[in-house]
Amino acid sequence: MKMAQKVLLLVVEDEEAIAQMYSDRFKMAGFDVDVAHEGEEAINKMATEHPNVVLMDILMPGLSGTEAVERAKANPATRNIPIVMLTNYAESVDLQNALKLGATDYIIKSESSPEQVVEKIQRILEPIPGSG
Repeated sequence: MKMAQKVLLLVVEDEEAIAQMYSDRFKMAGFDVDVAHEGEEAINKMATEHPNVVLMDILMPGLSGTEAVERAKANPATRNIPIVMLTNYAESVDLQNALKLGATDYIIKSESSPEQVVEKIQRILEPIPGSG
């Protein structure tokens, strides 16, 4: 599915190879992509670039993904940006906390191909009746 308009995705992932893989795959699907490698950088980019959606790793050095969600949802300028958590553990306490704090959804890295991740993000971005 090609996007009618450019959609900015912020990939927040501390592992360079994984960040690059998602970045490349989303660019092939027609997204504009920016990358942050830790939570503090992600918060700053969300506030300045206003991405349409954020794909955020939970476990990162410094500010974790869960802490970044909490900060993003507390800021009126970023609270409505959908955040999809990337995790290796469906049962993690960090994931449950991120969802309670306002994360939109989550993706288990080991169970999802990059194509499946793109499809999930596209579904999240599908127009919501009455929002346009």
